Amino acid sequence: MKFTLSWLKDHLETDATLGEIVEKLTAIGLEVEAVDDKAAFNPFVIARVLTAEQHPDADRLRVLSVDTGDGKPIQVVCGAPNARAGLVGAFAAPGTYVPGIDVTLSVGKIRGVESHGMMCSERELQISDAHTGIIDLPEDAPVGTSFAAYAGLDDPVIEIGLTPDRADCTGVSGIARDLAAAGLGTLKTPDVKPASGNGACPVKVTIKDAELCPGFALRMVKGVKNGPSPAWMQQRLIAIGLRPISALVDITNYVTMDRGRPLHVFDANKVAGNLVVRRAKDGETVLALDEREYELTSEMCVIADDNGVESIAGIMGGEHSGCDENTTDVLIESALWNPMNIARTGRDLGIITDARYRFERGVDPEFMVGGMELATQLVLDLCGGEPTEPEVIGYEVYAPKVIKFPFAEVKRLVGIEVPSQEQVGIFKRLGFGVEGSGVEADVSVPSWRMYDVEGKADLVEEVMRIHGEDNIDPQPLPGLGSVNAKILTTLQIRTRLAKRALAVRGIMESVSWSFIPAAHAELFGGGANALKLANPIAADMSDMRPSLLPGLLAAAQRNADQGIGDVALFEVGATYEGDTPEAQRRVAGGIRRGTAALAGGGRHWAGNGEPVGVFDAKADALAVLEAAGAPVANLQIERGAPDWYHPGRSGVIKLGPKVVLGHFGEFHPKALEALDVSGALCGFEVFIDAIPESKRKATRTKAKLEISPFQMLRRDYAFVVEKDVTAATLVRAVSGADKKLITGVNVFDIFEGASLGEGKKSVALEVSIQPVERTLTDEDLEALSAKIVGNVEKVGGVLRG
Repeated sequence: MKFTLSWLKDHLETDATLGEIVEKLTAIGLEVEAVDDKAAFNPFVIARVLTAEQHPDADRLRVLSVDTGDGKPIQVVCGAPNARAGLVGAFAAPGTYVPGIDVTLSVGKIRGVESHGMMCSERELQISDAHTGIIDLPEDAPVGTSFAAYAGLDDPVIEIGLTPDRADCTGVSGIARDLAAAGLGTLKTPDVKPASGNGACPVKVTIKDAELCPGFALRMVKGVKNGPSPAWMQQRLIAIGLRPISALVDITNYVTMDRGRPLHVFDANKVAGNLVVRRAKDGETVLALDEREYELTSEMCVIADDNGVESIAGIMGGEHSGCDENTTDVLIESALWNPMNIARTGRDLGIITDARYRFERGVDPEFMVGGMELATQLVLDLCGGEPTEPEVIGYEVYAPKVIKFPFAEVKRLVGIEVPSQEQVGIFKRLGFGVEGSGVEADVSVPSWRMYDVEGKADLVEEVMRIHGEDNIDPQPLPGLGSVNAKILTTLQIRTRLAKRALAVRGIMESVSWSFIPAAHAELFGGGANALKLANPIAADMSDMRPSLLPGLLAAAQRNADQGIGDVALFEVGATYEGDTPEAQRRVAGGIRRGTAALAGGGRHWAGNGEPVGVFDAKADALAVLEAAGAPVANLQIERGAPDWYHPGRSGVIKLGPKVVLGHFGEFHPKALEALDVSGALCGFEVFIDAIPESKRKATRTKAKLEISPFQMLRRDYAFVVEKDVTAATLVRAVSGADKKLITGVNVFDIFEGASLGEGKKSVALEVSIQPVERTLTDEDLEALSAKIVGNVEKVGGVLRG
């Protein structure tokens, strides 16, 4: 939002300096982003042409003698057709930057004659587009003084950054109201006097959807004469970056910026019949004022007549009914529009206008008629004409929202005491109504703040920004009760430990998108509960990932396509297994490709390494679980891994019969084919958030590390079992024979053959036995072996002979 200092002072009686105004604006929440103090215009001075002689070598050039007020004439070569003796204009000396031509002047020769500066045109000073001649000032213009001060070009421009909730400050009058409330002057915004109309408006309005258009005001002014707007209005519009077009158009732009009330003027002679406010028809088009044709939908609101669409409501008018130099009768429109519909329409069409900027934030409904009256008065003053009576339909008088406000709420929310009398004064200066005193009051919200003031907290904000947030005393942070207090959550600690454990194993961390294609999500468990995005950034990013593996596999393939086939990647992040908060999980996942096993892969002195397999993935998964604090000794490995794993080379990690902590394995060929991924690949996923918390309480007793002085010994056993009996079942049975002596059980061979019988297999186990109290005798070992065999027999195993 831009405005000039003199424009602000049209609404604010103040003696404050520019610096004080800028500081106060930022203090009350209207942050100043830039200030242009127009210092670039300071070098230009008013000068008089003493003589104008023909250039000796150019028919269209004259050699001028110019008086700049110091009594020393300066020679200037000029090509303007109106250059003559006695002319008073704007002079730029050597060293001056001329913005209209983007040149810094220097002393130079033009056709052999030296020129010490230039006489400037309006376009060269960016006052207007006029460049047919140099500036021609009145005879009594004070020679030698600042041209900027004389012409009003030294008016500083202030730019503030508005937050979306401050719709009331999209006009200069609203900014002045806030400054006056903050004690920087007195508000003097002039009242709008209704114009006395002659007869009813011949054009009627029908609103077909009151939800999109809550109110509409219209008036015709007959017999206007359109032409350039006055210099003061043009200068203000140019200063804030708007191009003057004509008096009628400039008036609507001026009222938009001055009061935050967008308007539109139709050429009445180009309107056929009455106006209708309706939804557009799908496929309907309109040629807008920016000379672009827009295709509309039924979700958009338009103003139409018998010819069709004449305006995209609240955003931009149509070219057909626009005003030009031949306009004699105009229709001045001031309406209310649904902010959400305006925002959606502007976004869908890609149109950004000052009207849209204000309507989508919400304009003052009580100034709908007032804005039309103000525009009418300006039209009468600048273009003449005779107005009709206004046509106002649909609008219902604003009923103020009343908030019961306890004055102690300020102290409760911001910790600073503001006297109730001061709070009441702030509310009243901002335009709020206040009824009551003592400990609380009923505060009524004015119409221009209806969109952002909802409750007590909003009123506290109003008090504090005007009272001054600088008055809030800084408070030190409270001291922590214990230096060693736990800061990170259990899940955060586990995440860090999992990342470190995987990095130590030589796996590189990867960060992939949380969005994946729908086909990949369905392949990796998305299914009917897949969490889909309502507005995805791309067609292949439509679903939230139910697994980390698709992204990791795609990353591995990209590396392979670049010639790096042996890669190991991991990621610790969130997965989304459904559309509820509980379905979001914290998962550690990883993959290995090619020969990227733990011991290293790729080229080796003894030849290429072995391709990665299921046991590499298992080792990675168990390493993560151990680092995250899972009871690894109690874990069980079972069949039943998800479908994207190879059914015979995968497993599920469980803690007890129900708690699933992860899964691992080599990938199913069909899954790799669906992902367009190739190569030897294995992977895992561990559910960090499923690991149970440790139930052990803190103790002061120090753990004792006992090392047995007796030699460990190992015994091998081979058991014949049914094929459907898992090796883990045998391991648990053997370990349970004597938990004190048996310290480890490892599977080292599995054999299947006809000699064993139909449906049988042999599982060979290495049992580690650690004596603790004494050296074991043969009798001790035989007794232990009998227990081991007995436990295995209970699960259907027989010692192989």
